[in-house]
Amino acid sequence: MSLPWSHPVRAKLRAGESVLGVTITTPNIEAAALCATLGFDFLWVEMEHSPVTLESLRAMVLATRALPAAVFARVPVVELWTAKRVLDQGVSGVIFPFASTPEKVRTAASACRYPPLGRRGSGAGLAINTWPDPENYYDSADENVMTVVVIEEAQAVEQIEEIAATPGVDVLFIGTSDLSFSLGLRGRQNEPLLDQAIAKVAAAGRKHGKFLGRPAGSAELVAQYRQEGFQFFQSQTELGLIRLGAKALGLKDIKSKALY
Repeated sequence: MSLPWSHPVRAKLRAGESVLGVTITTPNIEAAALCATLGFDFLWVEMEHSPVTLESLRAMVLATRALPAAVFARVPVVELWTAKRVLDQGVSGVIFPFASTPEKVRTAASACRYPPLGRRGSGAGLAINTWPDPENYYDSADENVMTVVVIEEAQAVEQIEEIAATPGVDVLFIGTSDLSFSLGLRGRQNEPLLDQAIAKVAAAGRKHGKFLGRPAGSAELVAQYRQEGFQFFQSQTELGLIRLGAKALGLKDIKSKALY
């Protein structure tokens, strides 16, 4: 008898290791499938800031089902229905942007679990077909789906103790760019006010047993943030990896007004 499936990303986090996700911003199935073989722990499928659709997301789940990287989706807003739609495509993690109040964070946690634990609606026929433990989907999904809430507004920092105490939330991910804007810093990093906000969120996360995450576009930043207690990292986009590969070949990065 085989053992029940357990989420490899959560297992690594619990073991004190770090996890790294590549950000998918284009509806290109080949790119997603390739990225899932490159050593990343998960795909961060970006559905807030990109043209990726539910149909593309489902195709990515199908294309990567036997590959090492898990598929997470960032939904556009914190709502029960946005989470339900991506979960029913078979993702094993949902990332909620602008989770700025305790009420929104409770909605996020509830959206990822079936009653009586939460309020997820039943209709996961597609997800069952691609889930690692299809015979036990509902219990397995309740046990394994990861809930990531993005802290990226000043009001979230002000209420971070209550937010961090919310049951069912796995990761407090700090959206450092939007948080900087919310603090009046226009996206600037390495500012004392932003550093103070990050430290406050990190302290609350540690106090309430939540894993901590933030963007990290290089190995050096991952190492630096690991020393600060962060484990869950959003890395480069697939387009960023193309640019890095071109630079490694000694090519000049020519900015095109027509494209990028």
